[in-house]
Amino acid sequence: MESNRTASKEDEHGSAVQSVEHHPMIKFIELQDKQNDVTEVQIPVPYGNIAGKWFGPKDIRPILCLHGWLDNSGTFDRLIPLLPENVSFLAIDLPGHGYSSRIPNGMAYYQTDCIPLILHIMREYGWSKVSLMGHSMGAIICFIFTALFPEKVDLLIGLDALKPLSYQPERFPQRTSKMVQKFILADIRNQERSEPPSYTYEEMVDRLYEGTAASVSRETCPYLLQRNIKPSRKFPGKYFFDRDNRMKYNVIPGWADSINVELAKRISAPFLTVKAVDSPYAGSKEGFEQTVAVLKESNPKYEVVFVKGSHHVHLTEPENVVPVIVDFLRKHWHKEQDIVSKL
Repeated sequence: MESNRTASKEDEHGSAVQSVEHHPMIKFIELQDKQNDVTEVQIPVPYGNIAGKWFGPKDIRPILCLHGWLDNSGTFDRLIPLLPENVSFLAIDLPGHGYSSRIPNGMAYYQTDCIPLILHIMREYGWSKVSLMGHSMGAIICFIFTALFPEKVDLLIGLDALKPLSYQPERFPQRTSKMVQKFILADIRNQERSEPPSYTYEEMVDRLYEGTAASVSRETCPYLLQRNIKPSRKFPGKYFFDRDNRMKYNVIPGWADSINVELAKRISAPFLTVKAVDSPYAGSKEGFEQTVAVLKESNPKYEVVFVKGSHHVHLTEPENVVPVIVDFLRKHWHKEQDIVSKL
């Protein structure tokens, strides 16, 4: 089957290339993956492949894990190995991220495009239901999917995000028009196939650390960089970010919180929200609290837990998140044999 192939990254021309040279930290992560029984997978899609990392037993249906904006499946590398060994996890790189294929030139990224992507993965593996865990943008996508297809989701874990953002109506047109113009420039640069600015590995760590406002610690930056950078062809010993820059200007759902309330009412599966106390609220605190109140009223299996840490607490301080997730899984996770093994 197509999904059996070992994942590799494609360059701008579609040719397979290695992601990074063997920097000592990258070697360490690769060794850690081997010790944690991680298998690289690829799932065919019409525009290429979706890459992923399968943790744990290969004969049971895994929890599908979605990362945050501009991150990749490496965001779960320090969390999943601390979770129960009898549970499987499939952490994927969303389109344009990590080792996954980019969408065609001229096309824009929409978060809602990941809704049919989840359905595609379910069909590829023969799942009638799906278990979901997402961080930030990934958690928002999982929220939308679960609300649209409540009968297909048997549990949901959202890490430091709950619902789509809400925008002031008077600001939405101007914001969107600016994003579209920036997207056009990024798309033109992609088609020119010019190499982006390159940096030493240590400089890449600094740029990621500063770009996340220190949400990702310098010590844990390599877990995201491993699938996010490529060696420069022009400057030996240097690297450049290889994610699709169009992703910086993806179209994020911007509907009113009244719509989020209606979506929340449709979620009946066991649902855990983990909120980092040192992280700002996506949208507004009021919108978050309103949605939480609706979920608590309509879903007896909903819970929200606050933990100490930043937006990427699951990566930087996974020990703060693990007890909460383990308790939730013990109450709600049930083993299900994988119908179609792709590994």
